[in-house]
Amino acid sequence: LKETALKEDLKFYFMNPCEKYRARRQIPWKLALQILKILMVTTQLIFFGLSNQLVVSFKEENTVAFKHLFLKGYSGVDEDDYSCSIYTQQDAYDSIFYVINQYKQLKNISLGTLGYEHEGSGLKICKQQYKKGTMLHSNDTLNIDVSTETECIFFKPQELAGKKAELKLNSSFFNLEFYRLIQVEISFKLKGIALQTIHARELPDCYAFQNTITFNNKAHSGKIKIYFDSDTDIQECKDWHIFGSVLQKNTQYILVFDGFVILSCFASLILCTRSIVLALRLQKRFVNYFLEKYMRRVCYADRLEFINGWYVLVIISDVMTIIGSILKMEIKAKNLTSYDVCSILLGTSTLFVWVGVIRYLGYFQTYNVLILTMQASLPKVLRFCCCAGMIYLGYTFCGWIVLGPYHEKFEDLNTVAECLFSLVNGDDMFATFAQIQQKSMLVWVFSRLYLYSFISLFIYMILSLFIALITDSYDTIKKYQQSGFPVTDLHEFLKDHGSVDYRKEQTSLPFICCC
Repeated sequence: LKETALKEDLKFYFMNPCEKYRARRQIPWKLALQILKILMVTTQLIFFGLSNQLVVSFKEENTVAFKHLFLKGYSGVDEDDYSCSIYTQQDAYDSIFYVINQYKQLKNISLGTLGYEHEGSGLKICKQQYKKGTMLHSNDTLNIDVSTETECIFFKPQELAGKKAELKLNSSFFNLEFYRLIQVEISFKLKGIALQTIHARELPDCYAFQNTITFNNKAHSGKIKIYFDSDTDIQECKDWHIFGSVLQKNTQYILVFDGFVILSCFASLILCTRSIVLALRLQKRFVNYFLEKYMRRVCYADRLEFINGWYVLVIISDVMTIIGSILKMEIKAKNLTSYDVCSILLGTSTLFVWVGVIRYLGYFQTYNVLILTMQASLPKVLRFCCCAGMIYLGYTFCGWIVLGPYHEKFEDLNTVAECLFSLVNGDDMFATFAQIQQKSMLVWVFSRLYLYSFISLFIYMILSLFIALITDSYDTIKKYQQSGFPVTDLHEFLKDHGSVDYRKEQTSLPFICCC
């Protein structure tokens, strides 16, 4: 009786939702809840994505506007990783004073809803330079103290029109000695309001822009690179009054919808956690019975049969969705501004939700091939990637140190790794060959040997072997589906219980029943 009861419980546990309904009339609540959750979570993500688009566009457009406002001669396109560059001392003075003058006239020239942060804030200019020294070009001598010193000067918005500001502008601070100047940094903070969200029936956000303009002369090469950096902080609007019931009702509807998403995810979390707990109890019963009757332990593979990885994935997704939905509700109510954290949580949870759909497709033998092939090939693929990764790292370091001074795609390690990965996938090959500078014949010849050997090795050999590993696993799974899977202790234990084999039951689900 004990063995029969255990076999029946095991048989029932490994049934699909429709077979469970036929056997014991157990309604598949988890299946229905997952389908509902997919629709709700996806809808929630779309609403948040559309709202986030407005935030991103407002940030980007303001950054472009700031560059045109405060960088003299800005062409509209960044030269490289810096915005623009200057080559004469007069250009350096003109660019610095141009920033000060534009900041002074901001309210009269800006097209946006910009303003100074508060009365205590202002424009801060700092110059970093080497300590006093002398340089004689005639006999190539240099006497300089490599330790640095930093001097700063501060302008308040209300002072810029007075005599005090004129005295500061004519002070010795602006007498720059370029041979020992390292950099000049101009920083200021502005505030703005995004009114475009009102057209999308959302409450507006208040923004604080921390702008920094850096005149970089570290190389002392005769070229000063000008970097513009704008850090945007979304803040709660302290005192705003918006008239119109449409905005308030729309916000309330979305908050109610987010509340239903949290409830559905919480219910899914409870059901999946309960299933895992029951599965662990059933595993313990089977292990103890097997040890008692056959005097040996159950193998590790059979123990893993009881741990449903899909439930673990659903639990992680539910936790992330609940936290992300709470953050989204706070953002919608303008109590929080953590857009990045919220987008990561909601985006990842939606990814996991849609990946979890594969579990239900796995009940069909045709669709189950993908899951089984991934499970079979994963260990071999990981071991293969470890070996191939060593070769890849070797090429990365070699290309960085040899080709870095002659090719822009090999200037730093991260760029080299991205460039080589693109070459493996057949992208941008000719440009990589053509852009190498032919200043050194030895390096040019080495670059050809380096690129030809890397492409030949990774595309024709390593990539082909990688595909062969997956193809071999796929062929193995197809043979198992035709001739039967290897029988383990668990399958042997269940074989003589009932007329239908355990493995076949997993893949014999009619489509109408699933609906």
